[in-house]
Amino acid sequence: MFKFVITRGVAASQRNHNAFASFNFSRCVHSLPFATVEAEEISGSRPAEVLNLVQGKWVGSSNWSTVVDPLNGDSFIKVAEVDGSGIQPFVKSLYGCPKHGMHNPFKAPERYLMLGDVSTKAAHMLSLPKVSDFFTRLIQRVSPKSYQQAFGEVYVTQKFLENFCGDQVRFLARSFAVPGNHLGQQSHGFRWPYGPVAIITPFNFPLEIPVLQLMGALYMGNKPTLKVDSKVSIVMEQMLRLLHTCGLPVEDVDFINSDGMTMNKLLQEANPRMTLFTGSSRVAEKLAVDLSGRVKLEDAGFDWKILGPDVRQEDYVAWVCDQDAYACSGQKCSAQSLLFMHENWSNTSLISKMKDLADRRKLEDLTIGPVLTFITDSMLEHMNKLLEIPGSKLLFGGQPLEDHSIPSIYGVIKPTAIYVPLEEIMKDKNFELVTKEIFGPFQVITDYKSSQLSIVLDALERLHAHLTAAVVSNDPLFLQEVIGNTVNGTTYAGLRARTTGAPQNHWFGPAGDPRGAGIGTPEAIKLVWSCHREIIYDVGPVPKHWEIPPST
Repeated sequence: MFKFVITRGVAASQRNHNAFASFNFSRCVHSLPFATVEAEEISGSRPAEVLNLVQGKWVGSSNWSTVVDPLNGDSFIKVAEVDGSGIQPFVKSLYGCPKHGMHNPFKAPERYLMLGDVSTKAAHMLSLPKVSDFFTRLIQRVSPKSYQQAFGEVYVTQKFLENFCGDQVRFLARSFAVPGNHLGQQSHGFRWPYGPVAIITPFNFPLEIPVLQLMGALYMGNKPTLKVDSKVSIVMEQMLRLLHTCGLPVEDVDFINSDGMTMNKLLQEANPRMTLFTGSSRVAEKLAVDLSGRVKLEDAGFDWKILGPDVRQEDYVAWVCDQDAYACSGQKCSAQSLLFMHENWSNTSLISKMKDLADRRKLEDLTIGPVLTFITDSMLEHMNKLLEIPGSKLLFGGQPLEDHSIPSIYGVIKPTAIYVPLEEIMKDKNFELVTKEIFGPFQVITDYKSSQLSIVLDALERLHAHLTAAVVSNDPLFLQEVIGNTVNGTTYAGLRARTTGAPQNHWFGPAGDPRGAGIGTPEAIKLVWSCHREIIYDVGPVPKHWEIPPST
């Protein structure tokens, strides 16, 4: 879903970190107080097991599914899958949480402090090289991406936890007061928990997304049931064990492995007061109906970037485009899917530089890797349909990767870019095809003249998902025009603008939809995981000589 850009200073420290981690990993992992697996040793001959957590107990299941290694096809993880007959303990657990939550400003306020302490300890744990290396490599095993990309996920999670150390959790519940109409009356606004809630997160960021949303839910006083895609749920299982080591009560979170149908049944029977869903738009819309709108959604995004008329720093812009489109093999809900180049950029060597950068990516270091939701044939079929559009052409890529052992259930293609003329994109018969999201290393590129900016803006207006966007220009009037006529919730603007990026200090979420969810910041936590409650104190005194007035 996100990309974290590491600065030169961090990158330098990362090189030192890698050297340290490589030397120490094999002998240090046994000292981790929470870990039940060793990332490097998980294999078909030594499969790991993932359990469920309910009502404070880790439990297995009569139904164990297997996860295949995305790099070689071995069945290397066994997951205790809960089916429809096994959901009652989870239903009972959610029912055990009252609507007013585990804590609120009037109830158990010491829990705000406890969760601040948990965050402090967990942030410190993730800052330890042996712990961050453990999670980085575990992420790589189940959601293959480069070490730097996987480490960025751990780093953002650590920094998020640092942001909510100490008193910062209770500051999330800050209230306000407004003077009343008469003596003794005051109106107070409070942030109130929902109580029993559910969190459903996808495969592509198996640590960052669930931790940030889970902790936000806990901070505000909710009791969450967490479901992570079973392909990657081992990462969050280990993180929950770390949080327990850091003082999180084991009863505070339930953790379930199941298929979508079982989870849907659980939600309908347990009737959580709010469900956070991160994932595909299709599933999001179904949940919105099934749960009568009690949802917050961070659904898929077909994300765009516009290169403005001022051409500068060509190498830098090409690098950012490559990172936005192809890092994590394009498997981010913020990945660059559609690039609009001003004609001034069309006359540069930008495309050839993007091709050269794409050609550097290789399976050996996982800068390109398996696509877990699209098979190769499906991506190539979509490419061929685009190439049937008049004027379209293959800019680079468009071929399967060779000489690998990735199982056929996953896709694997070279980073691909297709040019489609703007006038063809805007035709009704083509628009839906061009804007179909391919959750892989795939993008559409087009160009436009200054006189066609209104057409570009019309195209953006027709899109249905408005997650991230980038306007690459330092021309203030151009930025003003594009920003003022678009809606994407996370929009980067300026020469260094990108589409991917969810460091812990940025709001990240869609806009234009009242169900839209944010992640990461205090504003996001309060929006998603609490509601407003107004308490009007009216203690008197009653005015002297008051008499019962006439009926009204």
